[in-house]
Amino acid sequence: MGAVEQQPAIAPRTAADARTAIETVFRLEFPRVVATVTRIVRDIGIAEELAQDALVAALEQWPRDGVPDHPGAWLTTTARRRAVDLVRRRENYTRKLQEIGRDLTDVPPPEEPAAPDDIDDDLLRLVFTTCHPVLSAEARTALTLRLLGGLTTPEIARAFLVPEPTVAQRIVRAKRTLATRNIAFEVPYGPGREARLGSVLDVIYLIFNEGYAATAGDDLLRPALCEDALRLARQLAALMPKEPEVHGLVSLLEFQASRTAARTAPDGTPVLLRDQNRRRWNRMLIARGITALDRAGATAVGAPGPYALQAAIAACHAHAYTYAGTDWASIATLYGLLAVRAPSPVVELNRAVAVSMTDGPGPALEIVDTLAAEPALSDYHLLPSVRGDLLLRLGRTAEARAEFERAASLTRNERERELLLARATACRS
Repeated sequence: MGAVEQQPAIAPRTAADARTAIETVFRLEFPRVVATVTRIVRDIGIAEELAQDALVAALEQWPRDGVPDHPGAWLTTTARRRAVDLVRRRENYTRKLQEIGRDLTDVPPPEEPAAPDDIDDDLLRLVFTTCHPVLSAEARTALTLRLLGGLTTPEIARAFLVPEPTVAQRIVRAKRTLATRNIAFEVPYGPGREARLGSVLDVIYLIFNEGYAATAGDDLLRPALCEDALRLARQLAALMPKEPEVHGLVSLLEFQASRTAARTAPDGTPVLLRDQNRRRWNRMLIARGITALDRAGATAVGAPGPYALQAAIAACHAHAYTYAGTDWASIATLYGLLAVRAPSPVVELNRAVAVSMTDGPGPALEIVDTLAAEPALSDYHLLPSVRGDLLLRLGRTAEARAEFERAASLTRNERERELLLARATACRS
């Protein structure tokens, strides 16, 4: 009997329990399984198919035999074995064996020797591979979010604010391009690394954001995505210590992650920033964020980049021990700089919030109203949410209620919907 069958198992109480466990584990472990198998087969599309095959095997066996003690390892081992079998069946097995540089007769295979400044991390290799310049910027991000972040096509579409069919086409074409162009599964060096860095940073940030505020589902947070993104950002900083924007991203994620414990009540209900218990903010992560921000400043040449500016904004929140004590004037100024450095409707919406705290809700509402015609924000629930908050502060409760109800109709996250509907109800009373 093989090692997979010999693993200790926890018997599920029902088939439904097993299926729920499988779906949860697969979503969490999917990126690692794909990254591991990609190193063997050197084809991301095939690796994803083998990961799906492992899921099918789990759906067949776990309800009957029980959920393994180490389900992630079970999925990875199953997918890896199928990858080995696939390579063995190929006519060019000998050439492929030499290319991979390992003996596939043993599972798991021995580690490859790493280059001096390399990071032996399949997930990081997967990020750089899917961010190859042969792909468009949109395709790079969509593919990496699918494979590394484990996001579904609808979730990626929501993050991009584009139609689902568009995202699906980007992913299919991107995988086909990587396969036909024989793109190496590696962390590149020199100019090749520099060319991909911007896309890599954007992808890591989007993965973190999906974990920090899930676009869909029953939970506001998906901590595993935040942890993966933060770990990748830290490793990238170790790989590229002279890149200020890498340190800026690390700083931003450290600051954001420091608030995680305070962002939800014990029952999972979202807690607004102004109502959070700041004693629950993780001071160790805040200290790490400050250190990374200092490194970004020390390595920068010229004006700070977008991630360093966002980290500086997050630092203003982290330094404030109360909501009232927040340096909103500095935050508004930093958002103004960010709007010049990386203009976008979302940046303007955030700047409006800061302006409301310095100049009042009236001037902020004028900014928000200018964004109403932005196509990218037509289905963005935070636009009516912010507008509702400003209207409420102006005493226009009926209009505020309508905005909160509209925001609730746009979000696909159940926790956010509940919060927005509660705010709408409060306007009635």
